[in-house]
Amino acid sequence: MADMRDMQQAVSLMHRLGDAASEAILPHFRKLEAVESKLEDGFDPVTVADRGAEAVMRSLIEEVFPDDGIIGEEYGIERAEADRVWVLDPVDGTRAFVAGLPTWGTLIACMEGGVPRAGMMVQPYIGERFWSDGTVSRWSRGDEGGVLETRVCRDLADATLFATAPSMFTGAQKDAFEALADRVKTVRFGTDCYGYAMVAAGHGDIVLEAAVQIYDVAPFVAILDAAGGKLTSWSGGPAASDHTALAVGDPALYETVQAILSGV
Repeated sequence: MADMRDMQQAVSLMHRLGDAASEAILPHFRKLEAVESKLEDGFDPVTVADRGAEAVMRSLIEEVFPDDGIIGEEYGIERAEADRVWVLDPVDGTRAFVAGLPTWGTLIACMEGGVPRAGMMVQPYIGERFWSDGTVSRWSRGDEGGVLETRVCRDLADATLFATAPSMFTGAQKDAFEALADRVKTVRFGTDCYGYAMVAAGHGDIVLEAAVQIYDVAPFVAILDAAGGKLTSWSGGPAASDHTALAVGDPALYETVQAILSGV
């Protein structure tokens, strides 16, 4: 952000966006009447909750910062060349949403120069919120809250690894995932955006994913960085730049994990 006031305004808007998205989504959770697929061959679900939440967030951004750009999963790109660009995923984890599982979340990121400077994940059903202003990362649930901080984990044998689904890995990526999974203490699937949040909160150590887009990970670049972790692509580039994501809570694990991924 250009200055502290800009940062405060952006974080304030992130909270308003999270509130607006929550109001649009919650009436449909566990009450869906229909689910569409974006694919003719396969299943990539989208619901009225996804579309309604993104629409209300885009409208609010247009009202408050009409010159800012927007990248959204459901309604595409506007003003991508703007100095500041908002990245929106109204329901990250739509499959979980459809199944009635509360592991989905609304993702919001504020980028400058292509780099996420602030980010937020909102889980309105549970009432949790994780966010970063680029300096400090925090969480809240009702009257509770605090600073997010990753935990120390220097040895892969002690690590917890999160991934959304094994089916996202194919070919050499599948081999790489399995090589890493064989080295860690435990693997948990089905985490969607919660995996990244739990690494930032110090409850897990690694997230490894493939087939991701910028709106799947952008908020967590800022959240993990301020919490003491790191989020990149598998090769070390910007997260999702090649549709992969590697998050670590303890940066001491980073080179070890990368070596395993590149050595397969």
